[in-house]
Amino acid sequence: MVDTALPNDRQAASAEYSVERLVSPAAIRPLLVPEGAYAAYALAQLAPPFLAHSEWWSASGPAGRALVLHSRGGLGRAMVTLGDATALDALLRLHPGPRFSFASLRPEHREVLQRYFILIRNEPMVRMSVTKETFRPVEGETSRLLGRDIGRINRLYAAEGGPASYTSRHVDQGVYYGIIANGKLVSIAGTHVNSPGERIAVAGNVFTHPLHRGGGLATIATSAVTHALLEHCDLVALTVEVSNTSALAVYDKLGYRQECTLYETPAVRKDALGLASGLRRLAAGWRGRHQGKEIVFR
Repeated sequence: MVDTALPNDRQAASAEYSVERLVSPAAIRPLLVPEGAYAAYALAQLAPPFLAHSEWWSASGPAGRALVLHSRGGLGRAMVTLGDATALDALLRLHPGPRFSFASLRPEHREVLQRYFILIRNEPMVRMSVTKETFRPVEGETSRLLGRDIGRINRLYAAEGGPASYTSRHVDQGVYYGIIANGKLVSIAGTHVNSPGERIAVAGNVFTHPLHRGGGLATIATSAVTHALLEHCDLVALTVEVSNTSALAVYDKLGYRQECTLYETPAVRKDALGLASGLRRLAAGWRGRHQGKEIVFR
């Protein structure tokens, strides 16, 4: 990306960042691959059917480059941030995305996102990943779950009183395995995203009924999901709270390795109506009108 030189009287006070939308997976993928397992969810969005429901924005300037994904696929609206924090700030000034989303961000991005969003969760997370070479399956009887099982899936997820609103589409597009005891679904593991086209997936939604915990059922269900995903994926990632030592031990037992720390949190945009970012986009578009980009001064 070529940046336009700043006028001399503004160079001392600010730096120029070029912001543009990226649409080609071939242009986006090289920016994600160096991020490794952290970028797993974002990489998955480069393949159908997810690509049609994603927006990719890039900003570059003197401090470096940033990339933001706004996705409407998978289990709901999601945002992933990558790259230099100053460039990220320039980008989010213009394109913060929808009012509500689920954000995945590096620790060094948190201060920037808090300028534009209310971040609900403060718990640091660990991103883990596994490959065919490192996977260590465990034995146990499981059942593949399909969309027709959505009733008992939602009943299990609601066992502790919280809402559960998964749909048949979520289950059929993903990979879900459960454990049945006395005719009831008592433990489950699944996926946040499953992308055979990119050969990558993010496992998750692991839950065991409170009356059946402590018997290793979550390990068995997660093993079944991981095994199925590795049939068509080169890498499977998942995320767990830093403080959840029991879950970390489970995933370590299955061959998952810790890759990086991050935050995953619901994010509520502070500019509720998007008026401020809309005005900034108008100004930035006018400044970059001759380049086909948006220009931000930071």
